[in-house]
Amino acid sequence: MFEPPLALASLSGEADADWARAGADYAGAAFLGGIALDADSRAAAREMVRDRDRTEYLPEDPLAFVDRELAALEDVPIRPGFNARSATPDPIVDAARVCRDRGAVLEINAHCRQEELCAVGCGETLLRDADRLAEYVARAAATGAVVGVKLRAEVPGVDLPALARRLEEAGASFVHVDAMDTESVIAEIIEATDLYVIANNGVRDDGTVREYAAYGADAVSVGRPSTDPVVLERVREAVDRHLAD
Repeated sequence: MFEPPLALASLSGEADADWARAGADYAGAAFLGGIALDADSRAAAREMVRDRDRTEYLPEDPLAFVDRELAALEDVPIRPGFNARSATPDPIVDAARVCRDRGAVLEINAHCRQEELCAVGCGETLLRDADRLAEYVARAAATGAVVGVKLRAEVPGVDLPALARRLEEAGASFVHVDAMDTESVIAEIIEATDLYVIANNGVRDDGTVREYAAYGADAVSVGRPSTDPVVLERVREAVDRHLAD
């Protein structure tokens, strides 16, 4: 899906084209965003900015923002993606078309656990609503876009390998898995599906990359340290040792 098999993971309100460009010497992909697309998710994002001192992307026209940021990466040797949140499917479909036309991938956010987002049906709430999440994937994939989902492990009542299998059947090409403290879930998803699996959480050094590689991950991603070239160089060297074809 991308080479080298190292991705930069989206940082809320920080992961833009300049951020991706800065990490392009180390990574094969960069997931920009996340971006709140519909009225409810944007209202939740505004609440988080106001009440939690969070940084969020809240442009007047979120789809134009996605298009503009992806256009800014046309000359950068990295595969871009956009992490998107929505409480309704139509904006996800619209974002998929933008990503398709820009040669980018769409990553549906079923990961964020902030209560404001969950209250409107975004983020982690989607993990518990497989039918709705599968609909998002199916409708987005029907545009011809490459579509995947950002998932979180250790959510009570959620069988992540079974959910990943359902998403694959709906048309997903990849899953981006925040393994939390259950790194072995990567192996379970690999066994259950033919999806491209990106392992996330705690990727900092040779040991973490080696562990995820042993579980069968196709790629790894770096989140918060993605702005630190020292960490990126160290992880890239580990990726070359353990995940390179």
